[in-house]
Amino acid sequence: MNKLIAELIGTFALVFAGTGAIIINDLYGGVITHVGIALTFGLIVIAMIYSIGNISGAHINPAVTIGFAIARKFPISDTLRYILVQIIGACSASIVLRILFPSHSSLGATIPSGSLMQSFIMEILLSFILMFVILNVSTGAKEKGIMAGVAIGGTVALAALFAGPVCGASMNPARSIGPALISGNMAHLWIYCIAPVIGMVLATPFCKIIQGKECCPPTDY
Repeated sequence: MNKLIAELIGTFALVFAGTGAIIINDLYGGVITHVGIALTFGLIVIAMIYSIGNISGAHINPAVTIGFAIARKFPISDTLRYILVQIIGACSASIVLRILFPSHSSLGATIPSGSLMQSFIMEILLSFILMFVILNVSTGAKEKGIMAGVAIGGTVALAALFAGPVCGASMNPARSIGPALISGNMAHLWIYCIAPVIGMVLATPFCKIIQGKECCPPTDY
């Protein structure tokens, strides 16, 4: 139960801080800026990894949970429960933001600015890169594991910096589902539910190629 509570709180914090930054930037004359929004997403991911990583693994992302399950780093039997609490956490954050900022129409929902195919492909590639980093920094030397939070949060910030204006750089179905459901902006939600899962599943064999037997060994739970 403590793992599920940790994932709920972690995903709540991610959506509250990340999409909250988007909302505040929109409503208060761009005070946070695009760079600030990207850094907010990266920093909250770092904070949550170091806060709950030892408890739940700090997935805070259904696609990461699925990716870990495919990589045999997470029990398939717990996958659905993790995904459910992650979505609940994301929706709860969006409800709070709706109460705090009722005039904002999208609540930071991920909406493509270009073509749907462009955003779909970008989300696959961004998610692939993110999962590739996650798998590789969680494999091998203990010293590398200590810096995993910085590497993963930095990757999230990097993706948001250059791809955010085009596709939203979600890489996280829960992060997109929360704002979309609560604001009603669901037209393009399928992109952000399907593409991240595809990208993260595709990353697994490449980690195995690079890390060899050290990558993705069966884990005893």
